[in-house]
Amino acid sequence: MKKYENRLKDLRQDKDLTQAEVAKIFFLQPTQYRRYENGESDLPLEWAKKFAQYYNVSIDYIAGMIDTPKKLY
Repeated sequence: MKKYENRLKDLRQDKDLTQAEVAKIFFLQPTQYRRYENGESDLPLEWAKKFAQYYNVSIDYIAGMIDTPKKLY
């Protein structure tokens, strides 16, 4: 299993957001966001950057390369 799936879900839940709310924030179709979070579609780097900025964590954390989130700012 890809780690980014779990990270996206955890980060979303930490902000008490639904998948539909995150999709709306990023102007994505809810089904597309669900595919990223469930690992049905690969997460493009462009979207990893956007999610990292929104959640104020490093892309390394989202990718599962590190276990402690590093703040961007």
